[in-house]
Amino acid sequence: MTANDTHPSIEQFQIEGYRKMTPAQKLALVSRLTAAVHQLALVDIRRRHPNAGEREQRLRLVSRWIDAATMRRLLDWDPDVMGY
Repeated sequence: MTANDTHPSIEQFQIEGYRKMTPAQKLALVSRLTAAVHQLALVDIRRRHPNAGEREQRLRLVSRWIDAATMRRLLDWDPDVMGY
């Protein structure tokens, strides 16, 4: 799979870099990227719901990754009603 927005020579450079990484380095990279995605999602949630408290922000964040039935059952939060 190739990226549509990356020049082929740059993409090859990235692939070679990934191949040189240890499994621990790859895991650390994925962890940092996941944290960045969570932060971006929280920025969006805070923009959409400026008066939401921390718990509500976290519930809205979690509802982006957990199905609605589980959210209702375990967290008493209905994304279909409250949104995400």
